Amino acid sequence: MATATFNPRTSPASPFPGDVRLMHVTANVLYVIAGVALAVLAVNWMARLPAFSLRAIQIEGEVTRNSVATIRANAASRLAGNFFTTDLANGQRAFESVPWVRQAVVKRVWPNRLAVQLEEHRAAAVWTGLDASTDKLVNSYGEVFEANLGDVEDDNLPTLSGPAQSSVHMLVMLNRLQPLFGRLDTRVETLRLSGRGSWRAELESGATVELGRGSDDEVLARTERFIDTLTQVTQRYQRPLESADLRHHDGYAVRLKGITTVIPGEKDRKN
Repeated sequence: MATATFNPRTSPASPFPGDVRLMHVTANVLYVIAGVALAVLAVNWMARLPAFSLRAIQIEGEVTRNSVATIRANAASRLAGNFFTTDLANGQRAFESVPWVRQAVVKRVWPNRLAVQLEEHRAAAVWTGLDASTDKLVNSYGEVFEANLGDVEDDNLPTLSGPAQSSVHMLVMLNRLQPLFGRLDTRVETLRLSGRGSWRAELESGATVELGRGSDDEVLARTERFIDTLTQVTQRYQRPLESADLRHHDGYAVRLKGITTVIPGEKDRKN
């Protein structure tokens, strides 16, 4: 009985020549490209349908400073495109350019709306920076922003004046100083920071206090020592404080109405 053997090296060749196989591969690739192109065209066509034109802008969040109509009027003119093509980042910038708007988050809402979540600035102080030509405002985060000062209901906002980019630091310092001066039944009306880092507090009572330079903790400790001993001085002379200079190493100088004196520090008291 004969036995048949199979040798791949001597097996029959493929029934299709190489150029035919190449044509089949090329045709398949072209079919795929054509399908993708048709899909892109279909999507572009659908995206331009009137049904996807932006029909409404839904405003949510804080809108106490501006009416919804005012916000839409200020920002809508800067929006372009439809539901699919509008630039959300550009939309965010458009809404954040509206006065008093600190932050805007813009999202698409199917099929033809935008939803905008707003956060407004909350004024914490007036800013008159060393290089500022006009007064601005500082929000609760210490950020400087521009707005009409006439829109601020609080006439007792403190004022911060310092170098550029120092507003955050100054607001923190102000919030730490206010409780200390509250012990004297007054508050800081204006806080100044010089270009050399020296602090000065102008009080609601009309007095000025030179707090000097140093770390925040050093300045606060110096201020607290001053406040703890000032009452004894004012009661002794029965005169209100006019000014004080805490930049002395071993004490501080005070000027009462009509009287100037130097209060020694602990080292001087021991001597």
